[in-house]
Amino acid sequence: MNSSRTEVVGIKPWKRWQIDRFLREPGNRLHYAASPAQALRNQARHGGRIVIWAAREPEGFAAAAARQQCPLVRIEDGFLRSVGLGSAHVGGASLVIDAEGIYFDPRTPSALERLLQDGGFSDALLQRAASLRQFLVSRGLTKYNVGTLAQVPIGAPAGRRRILVPGQVENDASIRYGAPEVGSNVELLRRVRIAEPAAWIVYKPHPDTEAGTRPGRIADTAALRHADQVVRDVSATALFPQIDAVHTMTSLLGFEALLRGIPVTTWGLPFYAGWGLTQDHLEIPRRSRRLSLDELVAGTLIVYPRYIDPENGRPCEVETVARQLASDSAAGAPLERWAAPRLARLCLGLYRSWMSAHGKP
Repeated sequence: MNSSRTEVVGIKPWKRWQIDRFLREPGNRLHYAASPAQALRNQARHGGRIVIWAAREPEGFAAAAARQQCPLVRIEDGFLRSVGLGSAHVGGASLVIDAEGIYFDPRTPSALERLLQDGGFSDALLQRAASLRQFLVSRGLTKYNVGTLAQVPIGAPAGRRRILVPGQVENDASIRYGAPEVGSNVELLRRVRIAEPAAWIVYKPHPDTEAGTRPGRIADTAALRHADQVVRDVSATALFPQIDAVHTMTSLLGFEALLRGIPVTTWGLPFYAGWGLTQDHLEIPRRSRRLSLDELVAGTLIVYPRYIDPENGRPCEVETVARQLASDSAAGAPLERWAAPRLARLCLGLYRSWMSAHGKP
């Protein structure tokens, strides 16, 4: 049995160059399996571990891995990712690698939850977290750094409470697993209106749904039955100074609002809920610790993810990635270093042509 072999599954072909950077280690051979079933068969034959893209893990996969005593590791993009969307085939500079669970699935503990619940945070780490938080806020950085920074005025009458509601991809795993009572953008808007009848509600659709690459897009007429304004193609950082609060299911935008001192109400179970920093409609009894904001930042942005320098592809600290994000987002467009290599994009085009020729979606 070969303990140095890793079966990697759930990774789209164009993205493998990026995953190689994070997972490849001396003496560890990576093998990309075509399906979860193949990954299990290969591991049973050759040993080693399985690494799976967490959002593509099928039901029952963890139990099947456990039956053959296979170490299972889940991976996902980190929280400071890129200048541009993954759906636009822009590579990311951060990855979370979790051998316990995954941060967006509250049904079971994750390494991030354990860190936040039980971990120690030194004074030096908290000072670093405070400096990082201040840098991100001052430079207007978010996970993807898309949308214009042009000011889109919130049209609320003077003195009226202004609430930002971010749309989400409705088949996203964080919604499927972490929003058991509110599972759609329209339902979220409806509940926010009931909870805040006098507020000026601003709905910001998710960029992927607007691009038509993921489900969850709703017509303005449907949104405006509950909201007062719809804003699109604008960065959340341009909206934060104009709002009084955020209501969300599980969106990372809620975490980004917390960094800026904006009150956040959660209708689902995101990783940043349950620590005393948000108003929550659901509870996670496992999360009994009360965290400071910088403890949350230290665990979420410094300790939990891994980072790769987009300039040279080498491991780096979060501050290096933050500086690159600030520089490239200020340039106004994604730069070449964030895009998949030309060969990977060519392979993607050939793969799409083959799928189309064979009548596959």
